[in-house]
Amino acid sequence: MDFLSLFVKDFILQLQSPTLAFLIGGMIIAALGSELIIPESICTIIVFMLLTKIGLTGGIAIRNSSLLDMVLPVACAVIVGILVVFIARSTLAKLPNVKVVDAIATGGLFGAVSGSTMAAGLTVLEEQNIQYEAWAGALYPFMDIPALVTAIVVANIYLNKRKKSAAAQYIKQESFSKQPVAVGDYPAQEDYPSTRQEYRSQQNGDADNRVKIWPIVEESLRGPALSAMLLGLALGIFTKPETVYEGFYDPAFKGLLSILMLVMGIEAWSRLGELRKVAQWYVVYSVVAPFLHGCIAFALGMIAHYTVGFSMGGVVILAVIAASSSDISGPPTLRAGIPSANPSAYIGASTAIGTPIAIGVCIPFFIGLAQAIGGL
Repeated sequence: MDFLSLFVKDFILQLQSPTLAFLIGGMIIAALGSELIIPESICTIIVFMLLTKIGLTGGIAIRNSSLLDMVLPVACAVIVGILVVFIARSTLAKLPNVKVVDAIATGGLFGAVSGSTMAAGLTVLEEQNIQYEAWAGALYPFMDIPALVTAIVVANIYLNKRKKSAAAQYIKQESFSKQPVAVGDYPAQEDYPSTRQEYRSQQNGDADNRVKIWPIVEESLRGPALSAMLLGLALGIFTKPETVYEGFYDPAFKGLLSILMLVMGIEAWSRLGELRKVAQWYVVYSVVAPFLHGCIAFALGMIAHYTVGFSMGGVVILAVIAASSSDISGPPTLRAGIPSANPSAYIGASTAIGTPIAIGVCIPFFIGLAQAIGGL
């Protein structure tokens, strides 16, 4: 009962806070047909400033902290990022009318981190005077990169297996008077080899079929979100940017976040139309997944809390970034790494439902859970 009352209280506070209010406002004006458009160049600048500020905060804190305190929370972030992809592969991919590659891509996007959701979570904690490690925002890349890499690797392994299966079936048909292929999860006609030489090449394991991990990591690191975040981290660790941080980045943070939330609301409403084009199971997944992923991270965070003294505020941040789904760097990385996946499925599920659920419901949910446990 205490948890429910705390959750309701925090949820009402969230509705009154600029963070969620601007998100909902964006969805409402988009639903009413408003032609308000925030130029993409302005959004890019806002994202850069927000994530640079978070990076600076983490870098300054890391410079003044013990790295040993970070080891277990970092390991928890990596585990969650990888685990989320395999959860999607084992659940969403098994549902009717859901293509396996689309499910894996969706898991990768939900395993990766939303910079806007993380910024919103940090803001709410500060507004409620909840203490957390200043370096907790630096957990972002340790969850984001493993999730995207795992999704792309798992998807490509699956697609390569399908091609080899199709190649074997092709030879079997050729050898047995071109018997028809049984109905099953076979690739499109273009996936079949055109010659025996191509089949043998596939059987011998051509280097082209191997999944190369480092280019995926490079692609993730070059993304605008992680680039800004890592730049801030580096500047915070190796320089002394406190003056510009306190005079510019910190005061502007909440105002810029409110504008980004407005943009996210407009984008979320526009993506609902795309989500209707794919299996309705994506709607169910994008509602349930943020809570499931966040609860897994919360449980791992509690282990770090009792083992190395990771603060309850830090546990909440870990849960919030696990509940989030990437809205900036994740989509282009997955488009490049899994080109056969349908963006309407994974981006629609993330932006239209996943992000509003993570910001509007999961943040107060995990704060209430931490308060009910008694750590806040």
